[in-house]
Amino acid sequence: MQKLIFATSSPHKLGELRDLLPAYNVLGLEDIGYRHEIDENGATLEENALIKANTLFDHLHEVSLGEDTGLEVFALDMAPGVYTARYAGNDRDPVKNMEKLLSALKGSTDRRARFRTVIAMVGANGSRLFEGIVNGHISDHIAGDGGFGYDPVFIPEGYKMTFAELPRDVKNSISHRAMAVANLVSYFNK
Repeated sequence: MQKLIFATSSPHKLGELRDLLPAYNVLGLEDIGYRHEIDENGATLEENALIKANTLFDHLHEVSLGEDTGLEVFALDMAPGVYTARYAGNDRDPVKNMEKLLSALKGSTDRRARFRTVIAMVGANGSRLFEGIVNGHISDHIAGDGGFGYDPVFIPEGYKMTFAELPRDVKNSISHRAMAVANLVSYFNK
């Protein structure tokens, strides 16, 4: 089984990546004993994904993957974007993040949003980027207990339930991360 190493310590992201890549041995930072904080100080999702992948490649000297995801809300000039996890503060509290988002959109009729994932792959031959986008809108309340992050307020296009209310397999088949992973796998299968 081919090994894929992602520069993530998030158990939620790692679980989702493992679900999306059953034919691969997906490892995270803890699996390889890497316990240092990677400073995500890029101005874009692409920069942050590359920072993570480059940091891991410099440590391992083998093909490494970094991922960054942002929620982009049209009425908020695509915020929180690169600051998605820290929207309400550096403690990365998902409930506070959702509450701040719902407050910022209070009274807004434009609730269009999208999740965008960028996966960076870095190896001896350079780097490549793979993107996935899912369009939808922000609910007016928190609903559902599945998923993570902003899933309880994001309703994907074509659905009436939030990502947190949808069955895990349905979310994983239509999500931004699933699309980015599909592009990555397509590249591997060339």
